[in-house]
Amino acid sequence: MTDTSTQAIEIVRRFLKSMERLDYDTALALVSPTCIYINPPPIGEVSGPEGIRAVLEPFFLPTLENEFKILRESASGGIVFSERLDRHRLTDKWVVLPVTGAFEVKDGLITYWRDYFDAATILAQWPTG
Repeated sequence: MTDTSTQAIEIVRRFLKSMERLDYDTALALVSPTCIYINPPPIGEVSGPEGIRAVLEPFFLPTLENEFKILRESASGGIVFSERLDRHRLTDKWVVLPVTGAFEVKDGLITYWRDYFDAATILAQWPTG
């Protein structure tokens, strides 16, 4: 099945909304077992729902609240681009990270996800240890 632009955008939005709530089970049900997820170094590339969870779950551990505010989005067939502000509330502050994400959706599942952002921006604000 070929996903329309509207279907692909809806799947990406549902995925991001689930990730806001840190509902990994719901979010990762929208991800293909062979999905490739890429972040800038030092985070790098992982594959599949298990790989994505292994990166995000420990990273988001200190967050009390997340908001992924979509500023602009565009799709062509199953390819979705999403410019957003990822906001994370920690115990003492909000951390805001401008991000552009590229997603590919096929047969109703995300098969590729790459986020573009300045890793130094988030790592400088994020708790260590």
